[in-house]
Amino acid sequence: MASTDLLNSLSELALDLRWSWNHAADELWGRIDPELWNLTHNAWLVLQTVSRQKLDAAVADEGFRRKLDEVLADRAERAKKQRWFQTKPDGLSAVAYFSMEFMLSDALPIYSGGLGNVAGDHLKAAGDLGIPVIGLGLLYQQGYFRQHIDSEGNQIALRPYNEPGQLPLKPLRDVNGEWLRISIELPGFTLFVRTWEVQVGPVKLYLLDTNDAANLPEYRGITSELYGGGPELRLQQERVLGIAGWRLLRALKISPEVCHLNEGHAAFAVLERARAYMEDHGRPFAEALEVTRAGNLFTTHTPVAAGFDRFAPELMRDRMRDYAERDLGIPFGQLMALGRLNPQDDSEPFNMAYLGIRGSGAINGVSRLHGEVSRRIFQPLFPRWPRAEVPVGYVTNGVHTPTWDSPEADELWTLACGKDRWRGELDTIERELRERPESDVWNMRQRSRKALVEYLRKRLARQLAGHGGTPDEVAQAGRIFDPDALTIGFARRFASYKRPNLLLKDPERLLRILTNRRQPVQLVLAGKAHPQDADGQRMIREWVQFIRRTPARSQAVFLSDYDMGLTERLVQGVDLWLNTPRRPWEASGTSGMKVLVNGGLNLSELDGWWVEAYSPEVGWALGDGQEHEGDPGLDDREADQLYSLLEREIVPEFYNRDQAGVPAGWVRRMRESMSRLTAQFSANRAAREYTEQHYLPLAKGFRERSANGGASGLSVLEWQRQVEEHWARIRFGALEIHTDGGRHSFAVQLWVDELGADAVRVELYADGVNGGPPLRETMTRGHDPIGAGNAYTWTTSISADRPASDFTARAVPWHPAGLVPLECSKILWYR
Repeated sequence: MASTDLLNSLSELALDLRWSWNHAADELWGRIDPELWNLTHNAWLVLQTVSRQKLDAAVADEGFRRKLDEVLADRAERAKKQRWFQTKPDGLSAVAYFSMEFMLSDALPIYSGGLGNVAGDHLKAAGDLGIPVIGLGLLYQQGYFRQHIDSEGNQIALRPYNEPGQLPLKPLRDVNGEWLRISIELPGFTLFVRTWEVQVGPVKLYLLDTNDAANLPEYRGITSELYGGGPELRLQQERVLGIAGWRLLRALKISPEVCHLNEGHAAFAVLERARAYMEDHGRPFAEALEVTRAGNLFTTHTPVAAGFDRFAPELMRDRMRDYAERDLGIPFGQLMALGRLNPQDDSEPFNMAYLGIRGSGAINGVSRLHGEVSRRIFQPLFPRWPRAEVPVGYVTNGVHTPTWDSPEADELWTLACGKDRWRGELDTIERELRERPESDVWNMRQRSRKALVEYLRKRLARQLAGHGGTPDEVAQAGRIFDPDALTIGFARRFASYKRPNLLLKDPERLLRILTNRRQPVQLVLAGKAHPQDADGQRMIREWVQFIRRTPARSQAVFLSDYDMGLTERLVQGVDLWLNTPRRPWEASGTSGMKVLVNGGLNLSELDGWWVEAYSPEVGWALGDGQEHEGDPGLDDREADQLYSLLEREIVPEFYNRDQAGVPAGWVRRMRESMSRLTAQFSANRAAREYTEQHYLPLAKGFRERSANGGASGLSVLEWQRQVEEHWARIRFGALEIHTDGGRHSFAVQLWVDELGADAVRVELYADGVNGGPPLRETMTRGHDPIGAGNAYTWTTSISADRPASDFTARAVPWHPAGLVPLECSKILWYR
């Protein structure tokens, strides 16, 4: 291979973000420029920065070429392998996955936290499994803010620029080599949107930005900051994401059957998808939306109603009226109705989550508990329906284990389960790991903790030096922490509901735990507070001052500029991960999932994912599993519980060693957590669930709705109109109940008026028992109408295990292709 070909191969590798979790090529980048690679871990930046002389020297080295050939051969071999999705009999051409942020690597800083974490890990897992997912997001000129903490603990927000030429992406070009730009017509001018391509293993991520020289200056900054600015900027960003994002797919001649909206930020994509259908088929907006919504999935991550993006009517009128009237061909009020609880209330803001629900064929939360919380939040959209039947399911989040495992953990898992363990069904993972000796598990943990301590010493010394620390302080940082001591990690966004200072409720008690000479504990903290969150910044300040002004300074550290790279190191090395949100405000959480693959244990509030994961064999739980909104004593009680767990159970178990120096009880808990939970809370499992529960059914539903010129969609739309017109005039008549031979028999009359009996279904309903699902039994309609007014009798018979008084009849709309109550939420109860 000529040197030019070698350089091209290196460029191809550097532009594929798979190197960020598959570390086979790390040696190559480290040999080209060791210092720059260690500081940035950005392979593309190394290639763009290093001199041609150094590159020529590297590719001339026989050992370098041999390693490069090995990496390229492995990459080619992986591309040939059949993956999980290719074994599925059902077809699916593409899933368009829209998200405001993607956490893929620190080399591409376009993320803030949990939402981006889920999006990035989903793309990676989809690539591992062969699921045809395409990502769409925004390329931010500055991204989320970077954090500096001064000597008093004050957070200072910094916003360095992202130089596109140093990011692992490339301009997206059309067949003629021209940079592909998408246009959005605004009043009086055209907004140009540049497009970029990111390679994530076999998956593509397309990014959009408005920093185009042809744009007006104020519009070039639309994609400047992630979650910066006010409502105006957020609305403009979401319009670019949803509308320009779908137009980009059209320009690339990609026709996804499924559109996955990762939070309400992306909901404008449902409008543009409908508009594209209108353009292709010459149908009005209402029909187009009815057809296309069958292929849309809306995933909500928000645990409180106030967390959704809402835009004032005046702002929407200024920015979206032309789009509604010119592009969608509908009155502006009709667009606003899609985002309002009460369409007649002209003062109500436009809610992006409501648009996501009204434009989708399925909705899900991100944990079992969050599904319940979301049904409560969205119940007003489905009046008189039981909360359990509000159409919001759940797919619990998972993490991409190859991204988050340590080299030491990877070695253990490879010995137990093989190299390709995360690319299939994961059926044998638990059994295979349990077969490894306990000594292997403990040795892995010891080595991972030691690696973390070495990293912390270097990072803290560099942090102090950069912040003006004295030579003595820098030198002392190089000696901080004991690689054999129990190490606890706490790192996340500092917000009040996460209660990051719960552990500081009793500083003296915490000091006693940290500085116990016989059983020492060391604490690593990190996290950012939003620049406008004064309470969050105050809590950071309290921690920094506690560490710097007490004996805790030798046992605790607060690391600034919490990012993906720091997260990786923490979850790989800590023994215990602490999470203290106020239930039920943690929709899912993923940070605690990341420690599972590395043998770390969790001490967490019974909230989010931990409700599903927790048992006494795998970790520890805070709280009683109940909500205590407004309880002024809750924090004090749970802080006391937190201290007690550390003092009486966790710390003693870690230091209770056998004759070989191994904490047998701790290791048993480690292995139980690793074997039982790692696969369950992996992005592999989550991606397969999304595919089987949502992607494949939604693709099928979209194909059926769009067949024969959208005849099925038109039929559903006509049914909705009929129900809306006639529902108020249907009514129940007499209900008769007979019990005989251990069965209840029910017969009820229903006058269906002009609606017609085929457009309605009568059901027998009873609430679930002990939190179980409700009982619904479809009743059988009699053949002939009775009396006048188009009345029929419906009957059914059920077991008399429960009293007949538990049951009541109800009428609900029905259509063979309709989604009830998602598309038609009328309901009539007998009582």
